[in-house]
Amino acid sequence: MSFDFSDIIDMLDGEEFEVMKQHAIYGYEILKESSSRVLQAGAAIARGHHEKFDGSGYPYGLKGDEIPIFSRIVAVADVFDALTSERPYKPAWSLEAAADYLREHTGSHFDPVCIATFFDQWQEVLAIRERFQDGH
Repeated sequence: MSFDFSDIIDMLDGEEFEVMKQHAIYGYEILKESSSRVLQAGAAIARGHHEKFDGSGYPYGLKGDEIPIFSRIVAVADVFDALTSERPYKPAWSLEAAADYLREHTGSHFDPVCIATFFDQWQEVLAIRERFQDGH
């Protein structure tokens, strides 16, 4: 596949990209004061799911273990889902192409431990994907 997420970013001007990045902070702000441990985890996920393991993500440029573990896990699942789902701006990728993308970006975008665990549980990942795929 020749499509990369940076292609979407390239469609936005600098101001539009800055506005788009705010969704991570807005999600965090909505959830952060909840007394629920689940929603507290959701706040961490919202804030950190676009951080990248090498520090090149947003909104804060966190790196490695600075990124909450829930956010590192969700980053893998979020990208896998985005790649393998049809979107208005792109067709769905094959499972093989998506798996290759995740492996190629291990250590830069994704936590290597999270990627290893994801692929160690590949059959379960596929079962979950099937269960929750659009149209089911």
